[in-house]
Amino acid sequence: MLVRKKKISIFALAAVAAGLALTACDNNGGDAASSSRTGSSSSSSASSGAQSSDSTAKSAEGSTSGTSAKAGVSCTNRINYAGDSRSNAEINTIGENTGHCPAPEKQAEPAATPKESGTSCTNQINYAGDPRSNAEINTIGENTGHCPAPERQVKPAGTPKKSGTSCTNQIDYAADSRSNAEINTIGENTGYCPPVDHQ
Repeated sequence: MLVRKKKISIFALAAVAAGLALTACDNNGGDAASSSRTGSSSSSSASSGAQSSDSTAKSAEGSTSGTSAKAGVSCTNRINYAGDSRSNAEINTIGENTGHCPAPEKQAEPAATPKESGTSCTNQINYAGDPRSNAEINTIGENTGHCPAPERQVKPAGTPKKSGTSCTNQIDYAADSRSNAEINTIGENTGYCPPVDHQ
């Protein structure tokens, strides 16, 4: 009788020990808690890697904002930078270094000047180069009490057009993709033959 009781208790202990061993191990024989820690750390490192690659892509995208530069054509010959406080050299260097021409930085227009009593705006301020007529400028002054800031006409990029000569007869546009008609129309309308557009 005593022997039978000892056999039962030994088998019971062996069964309990085997059950504990199965609970503590996963399918690969590793510790279940450590495998869950490993899985969560690998997934968090994967998500942080994805975030880091996203932020790198965004910063690279931000550093190349602007108009794509063309090989052999300076930014100042492609875009009108009139009123930009930066020098042509600085603007073109940005284009060379980044591959993108920077957006023009226009200086703020000067504020309107209070109109002097009994004096027309055109006698008070030098409006040479302003495309508006004297009558228009003076009417603004009368109506608002302020003489408007002069609007200087922007000098177009290019070469002054010779009277009686088309731009295509004045400059060699062989490498330009535009038609002669388009180039000559620009010259007629602006008085300047446009820079050759190398592509």
